[in-house]
Amino acid sequence: MNELIKDLLENLGISLFYAKLVLGMMFSFALTFFSIPTIVKISRRKNLMDEPGTRSSHLRKIPNLGGIAIFYSLAVCASIFAFELFELYKFLFASLVILLYIGVMDDIVVMRAYKKLLAQIMVTALMVLGSDVRIRSFFGVFGIYELSYTFSVIFSMFTFIVLINAFNLIDGIDGLSGGYSIICSALFGISYFRLGEYNYPLVVLSAVIIGSVIGFLYYNLSHYRNNKVFMGDTGSMILGFLLAFTAICFIDIFIDKQLPEVPRYYLQTAPAVTVAILILPIVDTLNVVMIRLFKGESIFAADKNHIHHSLLDLGLTHRRSSVYILCYYLLVVAVAYFYRHINVNYLLLLVLTLGFIGAYIPRFILYTRNKTN
Repeated sequence: MNELIKDLLENLGISLFYAKLVLGMMFSFALTFFSIPTIVKISRRKNLMDEPGTRSSHLRKIPNLGGIAIFYSLAVCASIFAFELFELYKFLFASLVILLYIGVMDDIVVMRAYKKLLAQIMVTALMVLGSDVRIRSFFGVFGIYELSYTFSVIFSMFTFIVLINAFNLIDGIDGLSGGYSIICSALFGISYFRLGEYNYPLVVLSAVIIGSVIGFLYYNLSHYRNNKVFMGDTGSMILGFLLAFTAICFIDIFIDKQLPEVPRYYLQTAPAVTVAILILPIVDTLNVVMIRLFKGESIFAADKNHIHHSLLDLGLTHRRSSVYILCYYLLVVAVAYFYRHINVNYLLLLVLTLGFIGAYIPRFILYTRNKTN
């Protein structure tokens, strides 16, 4: 059937890959766009809303099950237009379903942290052990190259869990997590496209993620009270998981597997470039953890020490705060790309330094403003 469609498209002068790319993005956008109003309607009728709290940046109850629509469009469109991924990574779909269940439960009744962590460990074990999605080399970071199987498994599972929760932490203001997931997916998608046909299913997956999140952002950034929706833990965990998955696959591309289809291009700074693309959740999480440890508080305690909280304290709106953060960290990615051929340790240090500078610029401005007043 696939060959028949391919021949038909070729007769029409259309590449099967580009057809999948465009249709995947369009249909994922449409499924999210048209399913969210129903989710919002049910959420309001059943009072399934996000209540304003001490660390919330909103003042009224908002439906927070937008992640269901994101999962719906991803599950349908990715399995149709990027089905090769589900054949190669057999536990990918099961992992998404588990995260959907845990996310919805947490958005409705608020699960205990240890239960969420156990579910995340299960999901990462399925991907790392079952589908063999692993970080196999450090490419010379700290002088380390190829990793032992045991350490590779442990570190890969740790990376998955950290990125899932880190992405959840940046989901604090309108447009930030959605906009950032679009940027990350676009950057990874372009990179996969440049690295050859073998990676085209990952390009299509990136396009599907972008289409789905654009459909969500239409409502998340809406000024109309009856349309507004949050992605909740469901959406943030699923997007964080998929970005971790695409990031690890990106690093793994540059490992020589002796496969003729895999390009021989080798990027020594692949880990540092990956960190640059995911710099916002990484820096924000590290910054918050360090502040909590310095104050002698639990690292799991809720607070307002995130980057977006600093910008809100300066009087910026949600949209302006999101635009500032996204533009600054795009600059970090641009710097990483420009210096991608230097020593990996130097580039990693440069990326992290720029990341933390961006995190503390708003705090410095706030400090000087308060001091002058």
